[in-house]
Amino acid sequence: MKLSRPVSWFLLAFGVWSWFIWVTFVKNLWNDASGLAFDAAGDPTGYFWVHLLLAVTSFLLGTAVGVIGLRGLRALRRERNGTADPSPAPPGQTP
Repeated sequence: MKLSRPVSWFLLAFGVWSWFIWVTFVKNLWNDASGLAFDAAGDPTGYFWVHLLLAVTSFLLGTAVGVIGLRGLRALRRERNGTADPSPAPPGQTP
């Protein structure tokens, strides 16, 4: 499958945006003083663990989406420069 340049840039931007947003969220979660993330004894609450899991999942998905966008852009650059291999070797064979 070949991605267009706008789609590749969108996916890369989405990956970067995801990391920016969720890193900020985790910092705010860690420094929470409202009592939602940590109880009176300073122990993490269910709210903390659920939102940390959401953040980790978003980091992973954002990374995957960003990598797909980056690979799409690199493939387009190779194609433009004429370095793309027009006939890849069949599976199990080396070129």
